Amino acid sequence: MFKIKVEATFSAAHNLRGYKGKCEDLHGHNWKVEVVVANNKLDKIGMVMDFKLLKRKLSRLLERLDHKYLNNVVYFKKVNPTSENMAKYIYDSLKPEIAAIYSVTVWESDNSCATYYAE
Repeated sequence: MFKIKVEATFSAAHNLRGYKGKCEDLHGHNWKVEVVVANNKLDKIGMVMDFKLLKRKLSRLLERLDHKYLNNVVYFKKVNPTSENMAKYIYDSLKPEIAAIYSVTVWESDNSCATYYAE
């Protein structure tokens, strides 16, 4: 199995509905997103996927979230904007364009992250 990974960042604010504590109040993060693509085979030139293409697709998606209040993003009006749900949102948003997507990890701080992958 071959895997490649790219990282990108964005800044956004959110608050967690139903949470008792500081995170129920409006606050922001400088989020880091890691996307892993995996395949058993390489393409004809020896790649899982072109890093440049993967970075472009991820950047285009993150532009929709950058400097936004995540609770106002359509998806997160019904789904709580936790790191876990953000990882799934990013995974599901990229899956139609990147069939071999393996996982998405969303870091909300240097030492706290959530990962989503489909089994």
